[in-house]
Amino acid sequence: MNPLTHVAIIMDGNGRWGLKYKNSRNAGHKAGLKTVEKIIRETLKNKIRFLTLFAFSTENWKRPKKEIHYLFNLLENFLINRIDELHKKNIKLKILGSKRFSPKLNKLLSYSEKKTFGNNKLQINLALNYGSKLELIEAFKKINRNKNKISEQNLERYLQTKDIPDPDILIRTGNTKRLSNFLLWQIAYSEIFFEKKLWPAFTEKDFKKIIIEYKKIKRNFGKI
Repeated sequence: MNPLTHVAIIMDGNGRWGLKYKNSRNAGHKAGLKTVEKIIRETLKNKIRFLTLFAFSTENWKRPKKEIHYLFNLLENFLINRIDELHKKNIKLKILGSKRFSPKLNKLLSYSEKKTFGNNKLQINLALNYGSKLELIEAFKKINRNKNKISEQNLERYLQTKDIPDPDILIRTGNTKRLSNFLLWQIAYSEIFFEKKLWPAFTEKDFKKIIIEYKKIKRNFGKI
């Protein structure tokens, strides 16, 4: 049975779910946050140490400004209202990506990271303003700046995930089969599950089903 340490998720389909059921993309984002809370609880139950959630990509700035504003307000309210609860549950929050948001959100993100820094039951990596291509470019720049030899080991030292094991599982909801510039280096040997359900419709039962299926897979890593 395969050990399971790290699950990464591309939470796709909030907007489409909102339009279909509530005639509002923002309603889908709000519903999607409830799914996040359910999956966090299920992650804790299964004693998974790392959960990485793709919340906002470097490409998502192309979306309407009103939608972006709503998304960041949701995040602000979540941090204000739930960071103490996460801390009590021994959950660590780490931000992947560039903190180029409003002063208020940047302050909340930094505060949340500092407050939960010493926690070790579960680490939630929240990918915000994150793009894997940019991450790799920045890593190569740091290798060059420090006059290090280009190697896998040195590259990984300069990635934002340098102290995080690579994902065992990548889940993408929303019935879309692409990686969307997410953890391109780190998921080289991840088991990938494309889920038809839109993110707000994704349940704990769906999550458990994927975990069970993953544990049955024979992982060779290039061997026979």
